[in-house]
Amino acid sequence: MEYSKLPFTIAQQIEQLKSRGLKIDDPILAEHYLSVISYYRLAGYWWPMQADKVKHIFKPEARFETVIDLYNFDRELRLILFDAIERIEIGVRTKLIYYLSLDYGPWWFENPALFSDKQHHAETLKFIDEELARSKETFILDHYKRYTNPSRPPAWKTLETVTIGNLSKLYRNLISCEARTNVAKDLHVPKPEFLTSWFAAISIVRNICAHHGRLWNKKLPSRIKLFSNTSQPWLNQFPSASNNVKLYTSLCCVQYLLNAISPGNHFKQRLKTLLKRYTVVDLAAMGFPQDWQTEALWS
Repeated sequence: MEYSKLPFTIAQQIEQLKSRGLKIDDPILAEHYLSVISYYRLAGYWWPMQADKVKHIFKPEARFETVIDLYNFDRELRLILFDAIERIEIGVRTKLIYYLSLDYGPWWFENPALFSDKQHHAETLKFIDEELARSKETFILDHYKRYTNPSRPPAWKTLETVTIGNLSKLYRNLISCEARTNVAKDLHVPKPEFLTSWFAAISIVRNICAHHGRLWNKKLPSRIKLFSNTSQPWLNQFPSASNNVKLYTSLCCVQYLLNAISPGNHFKQRLKTLLKRYTVVDLAAMGFPQDWQTEALWS
């Protein structure tokens, strides 16, 4: 089938939305938003409001103002999460560098004997080299001016340039060792396998935030491994299998790790305040149980 649709003016976009049943009380406001936020970026927020997703017919109560509220909520949620994940990323990175460097030396990340999948390790090193080549950090540039051997700076310099995704890959691929366990233990996570799962999920959420993607009702690619044996404030009620891939589970992991890395953090207060301001948000679409605020993690 050949794509034959032509571009629409903003006025035509508004008329099409109205013809499909979306209530637009203020056309001037709608024109403004559609001039600064593209039609298909907003489409992700009005998609749940459609009764017929083939013909794109909206439910009777669907309003353009609600679309904008959801969009603004999602934008603010990403900002809160990005700030929280930055702390987690820096904390985990620091612990990973510290324990592995003390046990296996400054260039442990190069040593294939420390990694289960040698091919995967080689591919990760290629990504690390690309990140080093792009880096404009003064400590990296200065290192290359001073030293020529080994070819890469030590872990405490090199891994400061590495993305959270590649850090996650390094940790996941590590052989079973005391340093790997110590990183998880410091974060009150009983086994590295759980932290591996959390780190991967948080990496995905972080990338969505960094690229300004829709987050609030996003389903993540895989389920997150959860544990019940912990002395720290956590969950009594675990998300169902269908809800595990929704955002709530990742938010729980973020709050738990923040409690270890940044005690006294205000993440849950900021999240609750945001949810209170945007009453149009369907918490079920994010995987929130009805009594989530009674959980020790969130109370």
